[in-house]
Amino acid sequence: MSPTAKPRAGSEGAAAPTESVRDRILNTARDLFYKEGARAVGVDTVVARSGVAKTSLYRWFPSKDALIVAVLEQEQKDRWAGWDKTAAQSDPEPRARLRAHLNGIVRFVSSSHFRGCPFMNITVEFADPQHPARVLATEEMQELRRRLRGLVDNIEGVRNPEELTEQLLLLVDGAFSSAQALGKSGPQHFLVATADALVDAQLKK
Repeated sequence: MSPTAKPRAGSEGAAAPTESVRDRILNTARDLFYKEGARAVGVDTVVARSGVAKTSLYRWFPSKDALIVAVLEQEQKDRWAGWDKTAAQSDPEPRARLRAHLNGIVRFVSSSHFRGCPFMNITVEFADPQHPARVLATEEMQELRRRLRGLVDNIEGVRNPEELTEQLLLLVDGAFSSAQALGKSGPQHFLVATADALVDAQLKK
């Protein structure tokens, strides 16, 4: 649902030339929703923090739900761009590549700015499985599972790829959850070692 239309001439003339009005609204909402929760932040707060007129917000995002979905779509885009960059820069050996992705997750969840997985947070805030934001969050988890399965399938000798994929998904989810509660002192630092142990167990005769 990402709009591609351009704003009408003269709208929000004070916007920085490097950031469009739409981007300013989106980036402000993304920051606020992540820090304070999508339900807790009202449209008026987004308008005030972004320094735009409310009419400009509704020109780009017809409802708050539309804004939430746009934020999640941007999160998706950035997350998988980072994943692909890690894949391109890592050792192509299958287990080394898996470790590279898991180390990236450890760095992310250990950051002082970490406030949980944005998509897991959404599943807590929106109980309705048909809500568009919840649907996107579910799709994101399915995509993570798909990508983990791709990594597993490249490791030769794995007895049960489906089982290993689900175990790795559980580990990653646990890293997100525990780091949100415990911060840098959480058990996420054992993510790679635990994943290695699971892979080793699958490779044993």
